[in-house]
This record gives sequence, C-alpha cells and structure tokens, in this order.
Amino acid sequence: MHAHTRTPRRALHLLTAAGAMTVALTATGESVAHAASAKQAYKDYAASQFRSAAQFDCLDLLWEAESNWNPTAQNPTSTAYGIAQFLDATWATTGIAKTSDPYLQIDAGLIYIDERYDTACNAWAFHQANNWY
Repeated sequence: MHAHTRTPRRALHLLTAAGAMTVALTATGESVAHAASAKQAYKDYAASQFRSAAQFDCLDLLWEAESNWNPTAQNPTSTAYGIAQFLDATWATTGIAKTSDPYLQIDAGLIYIDERYDTACNAWAFHQANNWY
C-alpha cells in the first residue's frame, strides 16, 4: 500500500527529477536551436557565393551527405574533417590551412569544387557515382 502512496519527500524527489528533465530538455533544445541556426548561417553564406540557386542546391545535397554541414565532423577512418570533409592533403590544394572556422571551410570547399569539378552540380554528380568527391 505504501509503495503507491506519495509522501511529501517522494513528491519532492519527483519534482526534482521533473525539474532536472526540464532543465536538460531546455538546455538540449537551446543547443539544438543554436546548431540549427548556425547551420542555416553557413548555408546562407555559401548560397551567397552562387549566382544559381540550382548550383547551391547541388552543394547543399553534397555537404548534407558529407557532413550535415557540421564544421567539426571528423571521419573516424581518415583525416576527412569539416563541412567539406577534406583530407589533410586536400586543404593544401585550396591555399587555405586546415581550420575549424566554418566560413573558411566553405571558402576552401568552393575553391576545391571550382578547380576540380567546375560546378557544384558536377561535384554532386561525381559524389553520387563514387560516394566521394
């Protein structure tokens, strides 16, 4: 009988647990909201570098597949890092040093795509065929 009775002390524990869950959910929600707004800022910056919405759409598909636009994404089996998932050797080809700065990562990614594939849609097509670019 007493197992189901809520004493003031048990109620306090339940309130404390509920409060901790609320705090955790709020903190997580803010973190998720911040990550989503940062991701959108990266996309907006990249989109501003294109004259063609179609080309940005290809870039968006490419980098969603590669890193989900995460500037700290790290491939566990290679040196691939960042939004564009560059290998250490790839950074050198862009003239931009490996960095955690998402905007410099975008700049480097666009240089690489321009020099190697000419367009983001060509890079995306290559990725679809080869699962890398």
